Amino acid sequence: QMVLSEKVNQLMEWASKRSVIRMNGDKFRRLVKAPPRNYSVIVMFTALQPHRQCVVCKQADEEYQILANSWRYSSAFTNKIFFAMVDFDEGSDVFQMLNMNSAPTFINFPAKGKPKRGDTYELQVRGFAAEQLARWVADRTDVNIRVIRPPNYAGPLMLGLLLAVIGGLVYLRGSNLDFLYNKTGWAFAALCFVLAMTSGQMWNHIRGPPYAHKNPHTGQVNYIHGSSQAQFVAETHIVLLFNGGVTLGMVLLHEAATSDMDVGKRKILCIAGIGLVVLFFSWLLSIFRSKYHGYPYRYVTA
Repeated sequence: QMVLSEKVNQLMEWASKRSVIRMNGDKFRRLVKAPPRNYSVIVMFTALQPHRQCVVCKQADEEYQILANSWRYSSAFTNKIFFAMVDFDEGSDVFQMLNMNSAPTFINFPAKGKPKRGDTYELQVRGFAAEQLARWVADRTDVNIRVIRPPNYAGPLMLGLLLAVIGGLVYLRGSNLDFLYNKTGWAFAALCFVLAMTSGQMWNHIRGPPYAHKNPHTGQVNYIHGSSQAQFVAETHIVLLFNGGVTLGMVLLHEAATSDMDVGKRKILCIAGIGLVVLFFSWLLSIFRSKYHGYPYRYVTA
């Protein structure tokens, strides 16, 4: 059994080389499970090997590395808390010991005692963004970590490209700027923005949820989160598509009622519009029912 000073020195040596300490079963039992311990260890249990095909694990690992690096290179860095990782292919015995059957999972092993219920991070509810993980770490350990992300030039580049395109259009068509007053174009742009916002894209930006969830045992992929308190990125794309289908149906109904086409074409537009509205709104209600269990109403499909 290692004495406390030996444990701390060993962890500090590893942390100086790598912000996230990789552990196998032996290291985990000696440095995390076995007393004495006066430090907390945040452990990410994951499955990063390519044959595991855990896309969410890779996404969560990127955010976890950002959080660990923010702590390791901050002026407040101490030996009060360490960040570690146990990969299933390197420590399957640890997964069995903890009766763990899903990945990624984040658990805080406190300095004293065993982990409590709140020491397991609610990934499906809070997402795996580094900022959300930092708030959870502060709540469990009283260690406040200021997340510092590496520079991301994608946003400025896209903005510069957009401004260049707009500037080019104005330069090429400086004598004819009627396209700026095109109501259809502005309506389409506004509609796209509304569909994106109502589908939950802003929630994704704030919470950073996984794209979908794959059960590591059955291999089944879930694109719709089963709780009303969370969502997957794929879920927002599906909702956006369904909302777009309902909107298209309403547009066709409007055209059928107001256009100057012959009666036959207007009937076709009307039938197509009603069909789109009924079908896509029914699917939206199906998603709603799957997230709000016990909701008693349905439209067409179950």
